[in-house]
Amino acid sequence: MLTYLYVIQIIISVALVAAVLLQTKGSGLGGIFGGQGAVYKSRRGVEKTIFNVTIGLSVAFFVFATITVILAG
Repeated sequence: MLTYLYVIQIIISVALVAAVLLQTKGSGLGGIFGGQGAVYKSRRGVEKTIFNVTIGLSVAFFVFATITVILAG
């Protein structure tokens, strides 16, 4: 049972990292680490979808991490 939870948690964590990296607005690798100042603008279309997916993945990661800790305890 715990093995399945570990695998699910790894898959969610990789997807979460990918979703965070897709949110970068700068061009090139410098923008990933905050190399360029960006002005705030509202999210539309794909940007908003990726943002909502990131929130969902982070909540799912937290829930699965909590369940794993409780069951492994």
